[in-house]
Amino acid sequence: MNWIFRPSIRRKIVGIAIGLIALMIFTSVLSVFMANTVGHLLDELLAKYIPAYGHLARVDIRSLERALSLRQMMIARMQNPPDEQAYTARLRMFQSKNAEVEQEAEAARKLIISIIEDPSTPSDNAALGRIETRIEDVTNDFRRHLNDEDAALMRQLEAKNYTEVRNSLARADSLRDEYTQKIDEIRADMLKQVYASTSTIIRKQQQAILISTAVTALAATIGLGFALLVSSGITRPVLRLLQGAREVEAGHLDRPISVSTTDEIGQLSAAFNRMVERLRRNEKIRETFGRYFDPKIAEGMIGDTELSATKGQRRVMTVLFCDMKGFTPLSEGVTPQGLVKIINCYLSTMSGPIRKHRGIIDKYIGDAIMAYWGPPFVDEKDQAGLACLAAIDMINSLETLHKRLPDLLDVRSISLECDIRIGIATGEVLAGSIGSEFMMSYTVMGDAVNLASRLEAVNKEYGTRALVSEATIAAAGSMVEVREIDRLAVVGQTHAQPVFELMGRNGALTPDQLALRARYAEGLAAYRAQKWAEARSAFTAALEAVDNDGPSLALLKRIDDFQSKPPAADWNGSWHMERK
Repeated sequence: MNWIFRPSIRRKIVGIAIGLIALMIFTSVLSVFMANTVGHLLDELLAKYIPAYGHLARVDIRSLERALSLRQMMIARMQNPPDEQAYTARLRMFQSKNAEVEQEAEAARKLIISIIEDPSTPSDNAALGRIETRIEDVTNDFRRHLNDEDAALMRQLEAKNYTEVRNSLARADSLRDEYTQKIDEIRADMLKQVYASTSTIIRKQQQAILISTAVTALAATIGLGFALLVSSGITRPVLRLLQGAREVEAGHLDRPISVSTTDEIGQLSAAFNRMVERLRRNEKIRETFGRYFDPKIAEGMIGDTELSATKGQRRVMTVLFCDMKGFTPLSEGVTPQGLVKIINCYLSTMSGPIRKHRGIIDKYIGDAIMAYWGPPFVDEKDQAGLACLAAIDMINSLETLHKRLPDLLDVRSISLECDIRIGIATGEVLAGSIGSEFMMSYTVMGDAVNLASRLEAVNKEYGTRALVSEATIAAAGSMVEVREIDRLAVVGQTHAQPVFELMGRNGALTPDQLALRARYAEGLAAYRAQKWAEARSAFTAALEAVDNDGPSLALLKRIDDFQSKPPAADWNGSWHMERK
C-alpha cells in the first residue's frame, strides 16, 4: 500500500475527494436506476393493469346497460299503440351498448397483450396470456350466441309474438348471466395479476431501499476507510515529527525520525533529520570547543552576545591563579605518559570547584590555572565570594587528588610532594576578545591579573596555600574566614597593601585555627610596632596552636634578621618583594 503515500498531500486530499465523489455518483446512479425501475413498474400498474381490470369491470356494466336497453325497447314496442319513436331510440341505444361491450373487452385484451409484449417488466405472461385468450373466447361466444338470440327476438317482436319474445328474453338473460359469470372469473384472475404486480412493485421498492442503503453504507465505509488510511499516512509522520521535535527540545539529538513518505511531510521529516544532524554536529563542535574554552565563553562566541565583540570593556573582576607545588621534581620522576595523566587528573580535580562556583577558566599554562569571576557571567557583588569558596574547595580536593594519583600511575604510593598555591585579587581589568588577525581569545588583562599571579607566587615565601588581596576580602564579606598575613608590595608595585590567607568557610574554623589567628594577629601588631620580643612570643604561641605554621615561621626569621640589622627609621611594617 506504499504507493498510496507517494503523491503529495494535495494529491492525496484531491484523491480522497475524487474517490468520495465517485462513490457518491455511483450510489446516486444506482438509486436513480432502481427508482426508474420501480417507477416503470408503477407506470405499468397504473397505465395497464388497473385500466385492463377497469375495462373488464365495465364489460359487466355495459352488458347490464345493453340488457336494460333491450327491455326498454320491448316495452316501447309492446305498448298499445306502440311508441315507435321510443322504440327507435332504444334500438339505437341497444346497438351502441352492444358495441361498447365488445370495445371494453377488446381494450382489456390490448392492454394485456401490451403487458405480455413488454420485456422490460417482470410479469406472469402465461397467466396473462390465458386471461387474454379467455376474454377473446368468451366475447366471441357471447357475441355469436347472443346475436342469434337477439335476431330471433327482434323477429318475434316484429311478429308481435310476445310469448316467444319473453322466452327469447329469458334465454338472452341466461346467456348474459353466463357471460357475466365468466367475465367475473376473468376479472378475478386479472385482479390477482394486479395484486401480483403491486407486490412486485413493493418488493422492488423495498429492494431499492435496501440496496441503496447497503450501497450508501458500503460507499461511506469504503470512503471513511480510505480517508482514515490516507489521513493516518499523513498524521503518523506528523506525530513522529512532533515527537522528534520534543526529543530535540529535551536535548536528545541522537534520535532521528523515520521517513516513510515522499510527500511534503516526508520532505519536512528529511529536512528535520538534516537539521538534527547539523545540531548534533554543532553540539559536538560546541562540546569540543568547550573543552578548549570555557563553555560560557564558547556559548557567547557562538551566539550573538557582547562576548563576540572585539572591543574590550573595563570591568571589576576577581582573578584566581593556581599552580602545582613540586611539579618540577614530579615531572622528573615519572614517564611522559604518566606525567600527562597526572597533569590531566590534577587540572580536572582543580577545575571542578571553579566550574561549580560559576568561574570562567581562562587558560591552562602548564600546571597553572587562570580563572576569573565577574560580569556578564556572575553578578559583581557575588564574584569575590564565589572565587574564595572555589579556592577553599580546591584546597579540600587535595586529599582526593593524593588518593587518585597512585591508582592513576598503577603504583602503591607517590613519595613526591604534591600541593597547590593560589592567589586571588579583585580589581579593574580589561575584558574582551584579544589577539591577532590569526587567533583571538576572550580574556582579561590588568593590574588585578598581575596581582593575583604575584600572590600565587608569594605563597612560597609564607608557606601558605591561598593568599587573597584586601579588595577581594572586602568584597567577599563574611562568607569566608581569613587572617591578615602581612602588608606587602609585590614585584611591580610601589605601594604595599594588606594580604590575607584563606582559612576556610565562615564558621568552619577549629579551636586551634582560632587560637592561631588570634596569636598571629598579636604577633603581627607587635612586629609592626618593632616590639620584637612580644612579636616573637606571639608567633611562638601561634606555632604551639598549629605546628609548622608557615607565616609564623617566615616572620620569626624576619625578626631575627631585623634584630641583627634593624629596619629603616621610616619603616611602616610593610614588606617589599624583590623577586617573583
